[in-house]
Order: sequence, then structure tokens, then C-alpha cells
Amino acid sequence: MVLLSSSCNNSTKSSTTNQPTLTDYQLGEKWVWKYKGVTTEGEVRSDGTDTREIVSFKRALGITIGKDTIPVTEIVKPEVSETPKYDWPLEVGKTWKFENSWTSQDGTTGNQSQDAEVLSYKEETVEAGTFMAYTIKYTGKTTNSRGYSANETEVWLYAPAVKNFIKLTQNQGDFHYVEELIEYSKSK
Repeated sequence: MVLLSSSCNNSTKSSTTNQPTLTDYQLGEKWVWKYKGVTTEGEVRSDGTDTREIVSFKRALGITIGKDTIPVTEIVKPEVSETPKYDWPLEVGKTWKFENSWTSQDGTTGNQSQDAEVLSYKEETVEAGTFMAYTIKYTGKTTNSRGYSANETEVWLYAPAVKNFIKLTQNQGDFHYVEELIEYSKSK
């Protein structure tokens, strides 16, 4: 278990947090989440772990995402969107609209449209430890090209000290999904 009392951008004592930059990441930094998604009927649709790690990639820093590695410069690029996932800087009380269009591996297309609000910034405890985190609530709708349409609520706990979310709770129609950080480490 890791307990971090300081973070990038000195945000544990700050009322606002900026988007992480390239210098906030270091070789060997690692995140592990456990996740589980279950329908209201009890059918488990997803259950496992997701690991991401900062590695050396093409003479720079990369981050592993599944079987892929992408440059860290890609994840710290400011999102150019009127409807971003995170509207930096984060601060309690901030609201915005998040919209996302996507295509799944099987060719299904979909859209998300959510209203986002930063509800709080306080200590939150997950399996990986206790962190100062923003609670961001997203409410809206997801639709896809196969006729699916569901109202959804997502609550993300974003911890500046780990530059990532530490917990996600999602309710989408008859589906409930939870993802929680179970390990966070930096190389020594």
C-alpha cells in the first residue's frame, strides 16, 4: 500500500489542478486497476485487471496500454475539444459538457453525451492507498448503431498524485461497472 502526501502541481494543498505534463512521469511508474462489470441479472460481463506502465519507447517515455505502447507526449497533449473528458484545470464546482463518438472493434459506432461536475476534492481510500482526489460526476446518455440507448451515471475519482483515476463507478442501464486502483508504484 502506498500513501502519497504530495503530488504533481502541489495539488494536495491546491484548490485547482492542471493537466499533468511530460516531466510529471518517470520511467518505471506503474498503475494496476481491478475491474468488474455485472448486469442487474447477475451476468458478469467483464472481470480482470488492467496494468499501465511507463517504459522506454523510441528514446523517450512511453506508456503501455493493453498490448500497445504510445508516447507519453500523446497522453499529455491538451485535448482540443469544446466537450473534453477533463476540463483543465480541475476545481471544485466546475461544470462542463463531455461528448464522445467511438467505434468498437466489431464496427459498432456510438456516442456519449454527459454533463460533468467536480463535486469535491478530499481524501479517498482505495486498495492502492489513500489519496487526495477530485470526485467528478458525469450524467447523460450512451447510444450506439445497434439501437442501444441507456441513461448513465459515472463517478470518477481523479487523484493528481498518481495523474490518473483511482476509482470509476458506472451505472449504464442494466449494467454496473467498478474499476479501482489496486497498485501504484514509482521506480526508486
